[in-house]
Amino acid sequence: MRWTPRTRRPGSPAASAALRHPGPVHWLWYAVGGRLPAAYRQWVLYDVTCRTWPLRHLVRLLVQVVPVAVVLVVLIPGPLWVRLMAVVGGSLVGLSYSFVFLYEATENRAWKAGYDHGTAARVREERHAARALAAALSEFERTQRRKSHG
Repeated sequence: MRWTPRTRRPGSPAASAALRHPGPVHWLWYAVGGRLPAAYRQWVLYDVTCRTWPLRHLVRLLVQVVPVAVVLVVLIPGPLWVRLMAVVGGSLVGLSYSFVFLYEATENRAWKAGYDHGTAARVREERHAARALAAALSEFERTQRRKSHG
Protein backbone atom coordinates (compact mmCIF):
# COMPACT_ATOMS: atom_id res chain seq x y z
CA MET A 1 0.00 0.00 0.00
CA ARG A 2 1.22 3.47 -0.80
CA TRP A 3 1.02 6.54 1.36
CA THR A 4 -1.04 9.38 -0.03
CA PRO A 5 -0.62 12.89 1.35
CA ARG A 6 -3.48 14.45 3.28
CA THR A 7 -5.03 17.68 2.14
CA ARG A 8 -4.41 19.19 5.57
CA ARG A 9 -0.97 20.34 6.61
CA PRO A 10 0.73 17.52 8.59
CA GLY A 11 1.10 18.40 12.23
CA SER A 12 -1.77 20.89 12.16
CA PRO A 13 -4.45 20.52 14.85
CA ALA A 14 -7.00 19.63 12.16
CA ALA A 15 -4.77 16.86 10.76
CA SER A 16 -4.03 15.28 14.12
CA ALA A 17 -7.68 15.58 15.20
CA ALA A 18 -8.69 13.40 12.22
CA LEU A 19 -6.47 10.55 13.43
CA ARG A 20 -7.92 7.82 15.61
CA HIS A 21 -5.62 7.54 18.62
CA PRO A 22 -5.27 4.20 20.41
CA GLY A 23 -6.43 3.87 23.99
CA PRO A 24 -4.02 2.92 26.80
CA VAL A 25 -4.34 -0.85 26.30
CA HIS A 26 -3.82 -0.66 22.54
CA TRP A 27 -0.96 1.80 22.98
CA LEU A 28 0.80 -0.50 25.49
CA TRP A 29 0.41 -3.39 23.06
CA TYR A 30 1.85 -1.17 20.30
CA ALA A 31 4.70 0.00 22.56
CA VAL A 32 5.86 -3.57 23.16
CA GLY A 33 5.82 -4.32 19.43
CA GLY A 34 2.26 -5.45 18.80
CA ARG A 35 0.30 -4.74 15.65
CA LEU A 36 -2.62 -2.33 16.00
CA PRO A 37 -5.98 -2.82 14.28
CA ALA A 38 -6.38 -1.21 10.86
CA ALA A 39 -8.41 1.64 12.37
CA TYR A 40 -5.15 3.07 13.80
CA ARG A 41 -3.20 2.76 10.54
CA GLN A 42 -2.89 6.52 9.92
CA TRP A 43 -2.00 7.17 13.54
CA VAL A 44 0.89 4.68 13.32
CA LEU A 45 2.28 6.51 10.29
CA TYR A 46 1.91 9.81 12.14
CA ASP A 47 3.60 8.30 15.22
CA VAL A 48 6.69 7.23 13.27
CA THR A 49 6.95 10.36 11.12
CA CYS A 50 5.88 13.36 13.21
CA ARG A 51 8.38 15.95 14.40
CA THR A 52 8.89 14.14 17.73
CA TRP A 53 9.18 10.60 16.35
CA PRO A 54 12.59 9.85 17.98
CA LEU A 55 11.21 10.91 21.39
CA ARG A 56 8.16 8.74 20.86
CA HIS A 57 10.50 5.84 20.07
CA LEU A 58 12.36 6.51 23.34
CA VAL A 59 9.11 6.47 25.32
CA ARG A 60 8.13 3.15 23.75
CA LEU A 61 11.54 1.75 24.70
CA LEU A 62 11.24 2.99 28.26
CA VAL A 63 7.84 1.30 28.56
CA GLN A 64 9.60 -1.96 27.69
CA VAL A 65 12.67 -1.43 29.90
CA VAL A 66 11.22 0.02 33.12
CA PRO A 67 9.18 -3.02 34.26
CA VAL A 68 12.15 -5.33 33.69
CA ALA A 69 14.45 -2.89 35.50
CA VAL A 70 12.13 -2.72 38.51
CA VAL A 71 11.91 -6.52 38.72
CA LEU A 72 15.72 -6.81 38.52
CA VAL A 73 16.27 -4.21 41.25
CA VAL A 74 13.83 -6.02 43.49
CA LEU A 75 15.04 -9.59 42.84
CA ILE A 76 18.82 -9.29 42.49
CA PRO A 77 20.59 -9.70 45.83
CA GLY A 78 23.22 -7.23 46.99
CA PRO A 79 23.52 -3.60 47.99
CA LEU A 80 20.85 -1.34 46.52
CA TRP A 81 23.38 1.01 44.89
CA VAL A 82 25.01 -1.91 43.04
CA ARG A 83 21.63 -3.17 41.81
CA LEU A 84 20.60 0.31 40.68
CA MET A 85 23.88 0.97 38.88
CA ALA A 86 23.72 -2.43 37.17
CA VAL A 87 20.17 -1.80 35.98
CA VAL A 88 20.91 1.76 34.87
CA GLY A 89 24.07 0.67 33.05
CA GLY A 90 22.34 -2.23 31.34
CA SER A 91 19.37 -0.07 30.40
CA LEU A 92 21.61 2.60 28.90
CA VAL A 93 23.43 0.01 26.81
CA GLY A 94 20.12 -1.46 25.66
CA LEU A 95 18.64 1.93 24.82
CA SER A 96 21.79 2.95 22.94
CA TYR A 97 21.73 -0.29 20.98
CA SER A 98 18.06 0.21 20.16
CA PHE A 99 18.68 3.73 18.87
CA VAL A 100 21.17 2.29 16.38
CA PHE A 101 18.17 0.62 14.75
CA LEU A 102 15.82 3.59 15.13
CA TYR A 103 15.00 3.90 11.43
CA GLU A 104 14.54 0.16 10.95
CA ALA A 105 12.29 -0.08 14.00
CA THR A 106 10.02 2.71 12.79
CA GLU A 107 9.91 1.31 9.26
CA ASN A 108 8.89 -2.04 10.74
CA ARG A 109 6.08 -0.40 12.72
CA ALA A 110 4.82 1.32 9.55
CA TRP A 111 5.08 -1.99 7.67
CA LYS A 112 3.01 -3.73 10.37
CA ALA A 113 0.35 -1.06 9.81
CA GLY A 114 0.23 -1.94 6.10
CA TYR A 115 2.62 0.58 4.53
CA ASP A 116 5.41 -0.30 2.11
CA HIS A 117 8.97 -0.39 3.41
CA GLY A 118 10.50 3.05 3.03
CA THR A 119 7.21 4.90 3.52
CA ALA A 120 8.09 6.34 6.94
CA ALA A 121 11.45 7.66 5.71
CA ARG A 122 9.84 9.15 2.60
CA VAL A 123 7.09 10.86 4.62
CA ARG A 124 9.66 12.29 7.06
CA GLU A 125 11.71 13.61 4.13
CA GLU A 126 8.62 15.17 2.53
CA ARG A 127 7.59 16.81 5.79
CA HIS A 128 11.13 18.05 6.39
CA ALA A 129 11.26 19.52 2.88
CA ALA A 130 7.87 21.20 3.38
CA ARG A 131 9.05 22.75 6.69
CA ALA A 132 12.30 23.90 5.07
CA LEU A 133 10.40 25.44 2.16
CA ALA A 134 8.01 27.22 4.53
CA ALA A 135 10.96 28.57 6.56
CA ALA A 136 12.70 29.77 3.39
CA LEU A 137 9.52 31.47 2.19
CA SER A 138 9.07 33.15 5.55
CA GLU A 139 12.67 34.38 5.50
CA PHE A 140 12.24 35.65 1.94
CA GLU A 141 9.07 37.55 2.87
CA ARG A 142 10.78 39.03 5.94
CA THR A 143 13.71 40.17 3.76
CA GLN A 144 11.36 41.68 1.18
CA ARG A 145 9.48 43.59 3.89
CA ARG A 146 12.74 45.04 5.21
CA LYS A 147 13.75 46.14 1.70
CA SER A 148 10.40 47.79 1.01
CA HIS A 149 10.36 49.61 4.39
CA GLY A 150 13.94 50.73 4.44
